[in-house]
Amino acid sequence: MRWALPLVLAAAPALAVLPDEVLDDPVLEQRARDLSEGLRCLVCRNESIDESNAGLARDLRLLVRERLVAGDSDAEVLDYLVGRYGEYVLLEPTRGGANALLWGAPLALLLLGGAGSAVYISRRAPRAEDGLSETEEARLAALLDGGTVSGGTVGGGIVDGRAVGDGSRGDGPLGDDAVDAARRDHT
Repeated sequence: MRWALPLVLAAAPALAVLPDEVLDDPVLEQRARDLSEGLRCLVCRNESIDESNAGLARDLRLLVRERLVAGDSDAEVLDYLVGRYGEYVLLEPTRGGANALLWGAPLALLLLGGAGSAVYISRRAPRAEDGLSETEEARLAALLDGGTVSGGTVGGGIVDGRAVGDGSRGDGPLGDDAVDAARRDHT
């Protein structure tokens, strides 16, 4: 008894096709089953007409079989159903025509977003400057060595890799205004 439930559940999709719908010719029946697997039940959500028990799915299964018995090819049956119900009847829509936009849009948006991100990052990234002019280099060297700048002498010197003032003019821990300006220009 335990094995009966899994067996019934496994056979449930096949139970949607009723015995009176099955064609006598096994080749035509197999073609009908193959076509039915790719056709959407218009009542159910993402369920093929072969799996659906809805009345409209039964009508579509019978219509597919009638068209096959009448001698239509698989493509002619699909064209007939698409002409009558629209492309929504196909579980996998075509990739051509207006649907090409839908199939290509995710890739196009991904590429567009990547290009926009690259432009944003390249504009945001700091750019290397040409460096200091000879005058600025001499001035910076004088400041770092405790030399004369603009007619005055910077007191203090280098402490732990930082230029410091002697505090006699109230210039604080970074030296006078010239040192601060040189540092701002350099960074």
